[in-house]
Amino acid sequence: MDELLGTLPAHVTLLAVSKLHPAAKVRWLYQTYHVTHFGENYAQEALAKMAALADLPLIWHFIGRLQKNKAKGVVGAFELIHSVDSFELAELINRLAAERGIRQRILMQINLAGEATKGGFRPQDFSPDLLERLKKLSAISVDGLMTMPPLSASADEARPYFRDLRKLLQTHCQVLPTLRVLSMGTSGDFRVAIEEGATMVRLGTVLFGPREPLSRSVGQ
Repeated sequence: MDELLGTLPAHVTLLAVSKLHPAAKVRWLYQTYHVTHFGENYAQEALAKMAALADLPLIWHFIGRLQKNKAKGVVGAFELIHSVDSFELAELINRLAAERGIRQRILMQINLAGEATKGGFRPQDFSPDLLERLKKLSAISVDGLMTMPPLSASADEARPYFRDLRKLLQTHCQVLPTLRVLSMGTSGDFRVAIEEGATMVRLGTVLFGPREPLSRSVGQ
């Protein structure tokens, strides 16, 4: 673990994927290795952990697929939402954030592999016209892009997807200067993702080990 954390470049944020892990493991990772960024897929589980760990200066990210009927419980509760996969969802988040008097940070999910089982914009649909429409949503900050290669892809097979995401950000960052974050790479391919420009990597198993069934209270 020390070696892994020591080799991460300073500009890369380590996002520990804590979904389905108990709050005690999150606390241990913070206290032992000073990891502060944690990613959750399920709002109810995450909110329980946030309450149990409220004494720690943790930064919470929502990384699961966000259904519109669940957005109300996510907006404002998480520092960064990684999985905005449609303009309509961005509009909804903007409206909810405006009602709360906040500015919600988001990432746009790009479906580079064209997988029907994953959400996200097709690269060709992530256009200057879309960016101009996003710029008018004043209660959100579009901070960058996120992608997930096919689950079956090896690290080398994932490289072209990471490279294409970087190129997409470079193409559009002049239209939308807030585009800075490249969230890509997981436990099996994060080193390749960093080589291709990742500024945030999502690590789960390599940090926490295999997932165990949660106890009856995730705060335990």
